[in-house]
Amino acid sequence: MTGRRHRSNCELVAQGVANIGSALFSGICVTGTIARTATNVRAGAHGPVAGMLHSAFLLMFVLVAAPVAAFIPLACLAGVLAVVAWNMLERDAIATLLRTSRGEAAVLVVTFGLTIFRDLTEAIVVGFALGSLLFIYRMSQTTAIETAMPFVPEDQADTAPRLEHESDQVSDRHVAIYRISGAFFFGAAGAIASLFDRIGDTHRALILDFSAVPFIDSSGAHAIEGLVRKASRRHVDIYFTGTSPTVRRDLVIHGLKPPSVHYKASIALARTAAEHEGS
Repeated sequence: MTGRRHRSNCELVAQGVANIGSALFSGICVTGTIARTATNVRAGAHGPVAGMLHSAFLLMFVLVAAPVAAFIPLACLAGVLAVVAWNMLERDAIATLLRTSRGEAAVLVVTFGLTIFRDLTEAIVVGFALGSLLFIYRMSQTTAIETAMPFVPEDQADTAPRLEHESDQVSDRHVAIYRISGAFFFGAAGAIASLFDRIGDTHRALILDFSAVPFIDSSGAHAIEGLVRKASRRHVDIYFTGTSPTVRRDLVIHGLKPPSVHYKASIALARTAAEHEGS
């Protein structure tokens, strides 16, 4: 929501220390919720000080205004929570997800329905199980079986380095080149979040090679979308290379299309285009 990378390890350590301290004083262990964070962000919060002040105000209400808060009608609190939940919805992202894939749309609908009519924990378990089944199905579809062919003299072991054609490209300090290998799904989407943090101020172009990516789901495409959004603010050109028709379709559905990004057949063509744009 803020456009910055979520430091999940830092948050987990902080919550663990807080829960240990709470248990020492007969407190109840708790976890973080997105509702208060979303309310803070929507109100204009930009840093951790907002969360600290929120905790201080909450402690003050509990110690001082608890008798008065008991007179607040539950219907009013429900209305406030309903408004907060409505503001948290990313309606454009949901519409994009429903257009991207029937499988991911089914996972969304089932998880949302179970959350409303059953229980949050049950919805998470079922949603995770359906997501895992969808991932297994997609991985099975990426397996290609070729008929046996007779050997010819050209069938020799390839002993050349995999990135031989890129040996002179990676030395260009103005163009950053990254290759994504394997299925780019929700489990690996977090890896792309820190990618832009490693790009220096001198880089004017970023090339992402998708030639080894069999498919990409909505989480992966959303992570790429966030990367492109950060790049546009720093005036860095983004080039996608080696995208299969399926991967390119999913990226375009998520708004990753020219002129915000450029699609090239190979890294060499992308690098040539980046050098031409920078000259």
